[in-house]
Amino acid sequence: MNETASIAGTDIRDRVVISSKSHRARQIGLVALIGSFGVMILLVVYSRCAPDCYAASRPTLSLSLSLSLAVILVARGILLGRPITASHAIAAAVLAATGLTTHLLSFQLLGDGLVACAGLAATWPVPSRRDPAALARVWALIEETHDDPLAPFAMQSLKSYYFNADGSAAIAYCARLGLAVVSGDPIGQRTRFPQLANEFADMCRSRGWRIVVLGCGERCLGLWRDRATVGQSLRPIPIGRDVVIDVGRFTMAGRKYRNLRQAVQRTRNAGITTEVVDEQQLDEQLTDELAEVLYTSHRGAHVQRGFSMILDHALEGRYPGVRLIIARDSRGHVQGFQRYASSGGGTDVTLDVPWRRPGAPNGIDERLSVDMIEACKRSGGQRLSLAFGAFPELFDNENRSLTEGIYYVLIHLGRSLIKLESLYRYLRKFHAFGDRRYVLLSLSHIPIALVVLLSLEFMPRRRQFRVRAMPGATELTDPPEGTTDRNRGLLPPDRLRRNR
Repeated sequence: MNETASIAGTDIRDRVVISSKSHRARQIGLVALIGSFGVMILLVVYSRCAPDCYAASRPTLSLSLSLSLAVILVARGILLGRPITASHAIAAAVLAATGLTTHLLSFQLLGDGLVACAGLAATWPVPSRRDPAALARVWALIEETHDDPLAPFAMQSLKSYYFNADGSAAIAYCARLGLAVVSGDPIGQRTRFPQLANEFADMCRSRGWRIVVLGCGERCLGLWRDRATVGQSLRPIPIGRDVVIDVGRFTMAGRKYRNLRQAVQRTRNAGITTEVVDEQQLDEQLTDELAEVLYTSHRGAHVQRGFSMILDHALEGRYPGVRLIIARDSRGHVQGFQRYASSGGGTDVTLDVPWRRPGAPNGIDERLSVDMIEACKRSGGQRLSLAFGAFPELFDNENRSLTEGIYYVLIHLGRSLIKLESLYRYLRKFHAFGDRRYVLLSLSHIPIALVVLLSLEFMPRRRQFRVRAMPGATELTDPPEGTTDRNRGLLPPDRLRRNR
């Protein structure tokens, strides 16, 4: 087995000092947990039964309570399977020494709190480590993965990777606060997925991580449902459906495609033309044109968001297999573009994020999607995924139950981050809703899972480069009322301009 982002790496701070995999360590942890609880109970009883003596020895007893609490926290972490690394041990020692010193200097409350925090620091969940050098290996596996719309998003820079022994399959994930969030389905040879999932679950147990799967496809549900394998009971919660076009059979004929035909025809009447380019082959002039559209398309251009169903580093040429389809008006000005990523040797193409200039002609998004389908057909593509349709049944049902109504209101309250209903209205024009996607998690982990998942998907990350001023570039303005931002899946739109 091979984890590219191992915590036991070359950095001495990540070396494991105490491994919770040891049966003896778990036994000691259990004894310490029971003993510390007993000591705390005795101290509380003593304070109640002998208040005069307690008042005289209160500083000592309060410190004893803090030490007992610290031991309980350490024992709990060991029983949860969390290793104690060198950095954990150093942080705990510093906090404990500072706390004891502070207590002796008569700052008892602060000192006792620091002592208790030392126990928390000793077994704080270790994070996953990212390995940018693994991109070439990941891309090779993406090229072997067919009929999985989320496969290209394994390249996203927040993700770590777990490879099997021969490197023929991998899982993309990110570990935070003790949860290992698996992004989508494994990539690579499908026959290796069951053994890969078993080994990944073993690795997570050795780190003290609990597994959450975000965006699991129907075909891979069985990988995570076996409690004996995963070590916990994961419940699937449907979150939406893939929207996949069969490129060879796609047609706009028929009454049900009337809205789509009309949108496409409006752009043709407006003189819009399109072209497909490789992102890694962009020249500086075209990059500046696209960056200007991207920069003006949304007020949040200085940050990027997303994790499971999106790529980052747009227009930088960082990722292989990424193509852009660009819409120009009759004067040759770029009015919008869409970013697509491929997998399966080009048989599968997936929409990443669309951008359009405020005030661009209506129907540009539909025109770009239709023309990209035709481009895929010419290049031998078989499937094109337009997006992930979140909760389509909820938007399609006008007679909602009370629970569904509450969900609907909550979705509308989050419109500032992602306009799911606008995305649904766009996707239903193609009549291509397909297989479901799920979140799998233990119900006991829902509170912490919400914190972790929301932070991964919506926490803004400042871009690491500045924008070059371009002569004649449009000023950054807020989009006009009624402008629709359409994005893939559960993620807010990504915006950037190129740095020079």
